[in-house]
Amino acid sequence: MKSHAALSQACFFWLFRASACAAIGLLILVLTLLILAGHQVIDWHFLTASWKHQDITEGGIFPAILGSVYLGLGVMFVSFPFGVATAVFLTEYGRHSRARRLIQLAIRNLAGVPSVVYGLFGLAVFVHLFGFGMSLFSAVLTLSVMTLPWVITSSVEALEAVPQQFRDSSLALGATKWQTIRHIVLPAALPGCLTGGVIGMARALGETAPIILVGATFFLTRLPSSPFDKYMALPYHVFILATQHASPYAQQFAAGSALVLMAVTFLLSLGAIILRYRFRSKKVW
Repeated sequence: MKSHAALSQACFFWLFRASACAAIGLLILVLTLLILAGHQVIDWHFLTASWKHQDITEGGIFPAILGSVYLGLGVMFVSFPFGVATAVFLTEYGRHSRARRLIQLAIRNLAGVPSVVYGLFGLAVFVHLFGFGMSLFSAVLTLSVMTLPWVITSSVEALEAVPQQFRDSSLALGATKWQTIRHIVLPAALPGCLTGGVIGMARALGETAPIILVGATFFLTRLPSSPFDKYMALPYHVFILATQHASPYAQQFAAGSALVLMAVTFLLSLGAIILRYRFRSKKVW
């Protein structure tokens, strides 16, 4: 009986290891193919110069990099506060209410909506109804709505992981409920909440369909000077180069741009992860 249980355990452990190795191997394969296809175009000029539509070999992708950074940071600053605020309501104020069940049902439905539907939503609401136009601001709001389910879900889990004794002790010492949430619960749950923010930002940086509908463009003569300007973004840039551009160098530049997009996503996510680690290191429980 013991040998059968040990054999079964060993088989499952090897299955788990194989799954992890397959995921890592797939990532390495994708990176290898992109590096082989696009490493020759990546240099300082490619990263810092403006795009030249007539001769792509003479230009760079700096406007697209800047637009993607704006999108990533904008999504983080918009979706993270709203997501955490919603999670606070669900865990601290509406724990046993009907509103919580309705909101959780809406969150589950939002998580399964295709990204192009969010793009149509942003086009109808932010571009036309609110009058923000085809702009960077409309794109940030659209992608923020799209990433809210991940931020809310991770924040709820982080808040629920804070021991109830922390709340009870704070209330017993005379603190109000809001003071307990602000000074006790939120600082303890912040690292877990940031996890959802990182996941949401990483997903937003790689989306193409929503930003096509709310203002992304393939070529601009100048950088965006306000949130209500049009913008370039790396996902849309890669899409056009890989599928529609007539230059014989388009595939090579698409691979190079994809590598830069992965690097930008990694760096922004790394910054959020370092921030999360610093908050987590201050925990004393």
